[in-house]
Amino acid sequence: MKSFRVILEPNELGGYTATVPLLPGCISEGDTREEALANIKEAIELYIESLQADGEPIPSEESIEEAVVEVAV
Repeated sequence: MKSFRVILEPNELGGYTATVPLLPGCISEGDTREEALANIKEAIELYIESLQADGEPIPSEESIEEAVVEVAV
Protein backbone atom coordinates (compact mmCIF):
# COMPACT_ATOMS: atom_id res chain seq x y z
CA MET A 1 0.00 0.00 0.00
CA LYS A 2 1.41 3.41 -1.02
CA SER A 3 0.14 6.89 -0.29
CA PHE A 4 0.17 9.78 -2.74
CA ARG A 5 -0.39 13.47 -2.07
CA VAL A 6 -3.40 14.76 -4.00
CA ILE A 7 -4.14 18.41 -4.74
CA LEU A 8 -7.85 19.30 -4.93
CA GLU A 9 -8.80 22.53 -6.66
CA PRO A 10 -12.38 23.80 -6.82
CA ASN A 11 -13.56 24.54 -10.36
CA GLU A 12 -15.21 27.85 -11.24
CA LEU A 13 -18.35 26.08 -12.49
CA GLY A 14 -18.50 23.63 -9.57
CA GLY A 15 -16.82 20.37 -8.77
CA TYR A 16 -13.14 19.68 -8.23
CA THR A 17 -10.01 18.89 -10.21
CA ALA A 18 -7.62 16.45 -8.55
CA THR A 19 -3.95 16.12 -9.47
CA VAL A 20 -1.04 14.08 -8.16
CA PRO A 21 2.20 16.11 -8.22
CA LEU A 22 4.35 12.99 -8.03
CA LEU A 23 2.67 11.48 -11.11
CA PRO A 24 2.86 13.96 -14.02
CA GLY A 25 -0.33 14.01 -16.05
CA CYS A 26 -2.34 12.09 -13.45
CA ILE A 27 -5.48 14.22 -13.24
CA SER A 28 -9.18 13.65 -12.68
CA GLU A 29 -12.34 15.53 -11.77
CA GLY A 30 -15.51 15.05 -9.80
CA ASP A 31 -18.71 16.91 -8.99
CA THR A 32 -17.98 16.57 -5.26
CA ARG A 33 -14.81 16.29 -3.19
CA GLU A 34 -15.57 12.62 -2.51
CA GLU A 35 -16.17 11.87 -6.19
CA ALA A 36 -12.96 13.65 -7.20
CA LEU A 37 -10.99 11.61 -4.64
CA ALA A 38 -12.57 8.34 -5.80
CA ASN A 39 -11.80 9.22 -9.42
CA ILE A 40 -8.18 10.21 -8.73
CA LYS A 41 -7.66 6.98 -6.78
CA GLU A 42 -8.70 5.05 -9.89
CA ALA A 43 -6.45 7.26 -12.05
CA ILE A 44 -3.50 6.58 -9.72
CA GLU A 45 -4.10 2.83 -9.90
CA LEU A 46 -4.18 2.93 -13.72
CA TYR A 47 -1.07 5.13 -13.82
CA ILE A 48 0.82 2.66 -11.62
CA GLU A 49 -0.36 -0.29 -13.74
CA SER A 50 1.04 1.49 -16.79
CA LEU A 51 4.38 2.12 -15.05
CA GLN A 52 4.61 -1.53 -14.02
CA ALA A 53 3.72 -2.75 -17.52
CA ASP A 54 6.55 -0.61 -18.91
CA GLY A 55 9.01 -1.80 -16.24
CA GLU A 56 9.28 1.70 -14.78
CA PRO A 57 9.76 2.35 -11.04
CA ILE A 58 6.89 3.70 -8.97
CA PRO A 59 7.84 7.16 -7.65
CA SER A 60 8.06 7.59 -3.90
CA GLU A 61 6.97 10.53 -1.76
CA GLU A 62 10.12 10.12 0.36
CA SER A 63 12.21 11.63 -2.44
CA ILE A 64 10.10 14.81 -2.57
CA GLU A 65 10.90 18.04 -0.74
CA GLU A 66 8.16 20.54 -0.06
CA ALA A 67 8.32 24.24 0.71
CA VAL A 68 6.00 27.23 0.76
CA VAL A 69 7.22 30.42 -0.89
CA GLU A 70 5.64 33.76 -0.05
CA VAL A 71 5.31 36.32 -2.84
CA ALA A 72 4.21 39.92 -2.41
CA VAL A 73 1.11 40.54 -4.46
